[in-house]
Amino acid sequence: MSTRTRARDVRQAASSVQRLVEAALDDMKAAHVRVLDVRGLTDIADTMIVASGHSDRHVRSIAERLIERVEAAGLRPLGVEGQREGEWVLVDLNDVIVHVMLPRVRELYALEHLWEAPAGHADAAAGAPPLQAGAGTGTPASSGRIPRGRAARRRSRE
Repeated sequence: MSTRTRARDVRQAASSVQRLVEAALDDMKAAHVRVLDVRGLTDIADTMIVASGHSDRHVRSIAERLIERVEAAGLRPLGVEGQREGEWVLVDLNDVIVHVMLPRVRELYALEHLWEAPAGHADAAAGAPPLQAGAGTGTPASSGRIPRGRAARRRSRE
């Protein structure tokens, strides 16, 4: 019985963090906010939120305000990546991971499509080898500018 209560408490905490994040994104006029339930796809988080900013300054401001709001609520981000460049900022809030991106970066990496894809992803079904981040493509990954936090470390161990 305590397990059921614990699971419900964790879900309620995650949903309150999610509401806090959505409010902060709305206040900062983040564009095209998408909330993705990734519970069945990964164990790194329950929810992934992807939003766009209009410029690198706007992306940084959105992330800064989000962090301020979360800390004011008594929570502490596990990690923040990409703030200096402002093209793609990842804020890891444990069960909720927030990606704030420039539209061109968001289009390039298409995270929504990645996390909505079924287990038999099209590349895997076609027998294509898995892509290495930025392998010879000249993408931001090859220059080391994409976030490489806890989520990336967990994926590399899998």
